[in-house]
Amino acid sequence: MLAVMGAMEEEIALFREAMDDVDKNQKAGLTFYKGEIDNKKIILVHCGIGKVNAAICTQILIDDFGVDNIIFTGVAGALSANLNVLDVVVSTDCIQHDLNVGAFGYEAGTVPRLNKKEFAADDALVKLALKSAKNIENFPQIVSGRILSGDEFIADKQRALHLADKFSGHCVEMEGAAVAQASYLNDVSFVIIRAMSDKADGTADVDFPKFVQQAANNSLALVREMLKHL
Repeated sequence: MLAVMGAMEEEIALFREAMDDVDKNQKAGLTFYKGEIDNKKIILVHCGIGKVNAAICTQILIDDFGVDNIIFTGVAGALSANLNVLDVVVSTDCIQHDLNVGAFGYEAGTVPRLNKKEFAADDALVKLALKSAKNIENFPQIVSGRILSGDEFIADKQRALHLADKFSGHCVEMEGAAVAQASYLNDVSFVIIRAMSDKADGTADVDFPKFVQQAANNSLALVREMLKHL
């Protein structure tokens, strides 16, 4: 079973409209939509913003719905100078940039007990996303790269430059690494797919409602293309 996750309602609304035979389930304040898109069964959920929300939601998807593939779709701030608004990053791996237990000898981003910093996305899902984008007319630039996550909205140029330099991240958001860690612990395949909303430096000049609509359209088209091969 495939799960499609998004942090904000705007990021999943088009997916819900495209679903057939929808059955709603609620748990932990979340609504899970079980149905089909193009005759393929999926679970769709708006998990909420932040790592805790994302981790809780991921565990419920695994425990209650038996998902074995997770696609997280949404927006992010670009850290790479080569990325523009609406360009898409597909995760190679994810790191929590705000996790720091250096006082106990751990490198920044490393999860104690696991002794692990980078959580790799499923290679087959990454390749499928990149390949699927080529079949969609006028799809924005799409690249694979590292996604950074933290419970902090990055809107400062110096902070963005610091994160890019320290962790070699392509973009930054607030959920992906939590989904990645939960998936890793449960041996579930995942990929994070993010559309760039800004440069993570507070200088964005974007009509956000219009942007989110465009990004959601692109995400739906990409996931539909991926579903043909899942």
